[in-house]
Formats: sequence, C-alpha cells, structure tokens
Amino acid sequence: MKSPRVLIVEDEPAIAELIAVNLRHNGFQPIWAEDGDAAQRELDAVLPDAILLDWMLPGQSGITLARKWRADARTKLVPILMLTARGDEPDKVQGLDAGADDYITKPFSTQELLARIRAVLRRRAPEQVNDSVSIGELVLDGATYRVNYQSQLLKIGPTEFKLLHYLMKHPERVHSRAQLLDKIWGDHVFIEERTVDVHVKRLREALGAASVMLETVRGAGYRMTSQPQQPLSSAA
Repeated sequence: MKSPRVLIVEDEPAIAELIAVNLRHNGFQPIWAEDGDAAQRELDAVLPDAILLDWMLPGQSGITLARKWRADARTKLVPILMLTARGDEPDKVQGLDAGADDYITKPFSTQELLARIRAVLRRRAPEQVNDSVSIGELVLDGATYRVNYQSQLLKIGPTEFKLLHYLMKHPERVHSRAQLLDKIWGDHVFIEERTVDVHVKRLREALGAASVMLETVRGAGYRMTSQPQQPLSSAA
C-alpha cells in the first residue's frame, strides 16, 4: 500500500520541517510548498491525498487558495486541512466556508495533527456512497457522484454529497448534529457540532429550489422530507 501524499503549504521552514518529519515517521509522504505558486506547481504535477494549508501565506492567502482549489474540478475532492493561529469561531467558520474539511489551531500536538489527517482520509473513502436514492424529483446517484433536481445537474461538494446521501437514505427522520457527525465524519473526536451547520448551509445553497426539502427542526436537528412546509414550485 502506497504512503499517502500530504502537501504542506507553509511559509515558515521550521514549522514545515517539523510537520514533514513527523509525517514521514508515521507512514506519510510529505511534500513542502512555501507559497501558493509552489503549491500549484506540485498540484499540477501530482495530486496529493490531502493538503495541509496555512492560513497566512505570502501572496495568496490560504482562504483564497482553498476557494480556488475547491472550484477546480481536478482538485475539488482533495481534503484540505487549514493550519491557523486564528482560534476564534468566526475564523474557523470562514475556513470551512472556503472549502476546508477541517482546521487545526496552532500550536497543535503531533498526535492531533496525525489523527485529523487520518480522519479526512477515512472520510474521503468512497465505500459508503455507491448506490442511488431519490426523493420526489431529487435524485442522487452514488456511482457517478451526481445529483439532479428536475433533471438539472447540481454542483455539490464531497462532504455535502455524503450528508445529502445519508439524509436521503433516512427521509422524514430528524437527525441531531451529534448523529450526523457520527455518521458522516465517523469517530473524529475533534470536529465540533457547529461544523454540521456550516455544511448544511453549503448543501442548501447547492440544492437551490430543492433546499426546502432540507428542514431545520428547532432544538432537534435536520430532516429531509418529500413534504416540505414550503411549496417546491414557488414563483421566481
């Protein structure tokens, strides 16, 4: 089994070297890039299995790079973990909104870093989403990774795809944030429940007119329903 490639995008050589040494000792293959341009060259050459992306970089910021790579069909499925000294919740949410799968606040322990990398690699594994499911005119095809509503193809990110798949497989049931974390993210103890809200917001935006099928049940969680409270065919 090949060692997972991890692209480290970090402008401080001492931090990058410390991360690289620890990754190498734990079975990963680290590649270092000191800024966005160098990182892009590495991505153009060989896609990594995950990206460790520093928030503060010379030139393009980590947030800008995350948005850019999420918008590119070739890199949009590569897990991104933001490395940041910014621990405030609005900053964390901004990182997640930009497309990061997780964030790590400096200073961090080696064990936490390794656990989070392994978790995003587990999450990316496609074994649990390979069938098709539909609710009304909303159709999800796990084999081709496509979602259609009223025969229109929707653009949905990888985490939102898994979230939608799970909710559609268990329609009309209310799922708490904790349940969704367990089912979508697995046993990754570092993820906060607020993360679920960020991905639900992203999923609603991607669903467009079908977003009314994804209901918030106040104080309880979220539900996918074929009988939304609002009409699906409202006037534009």
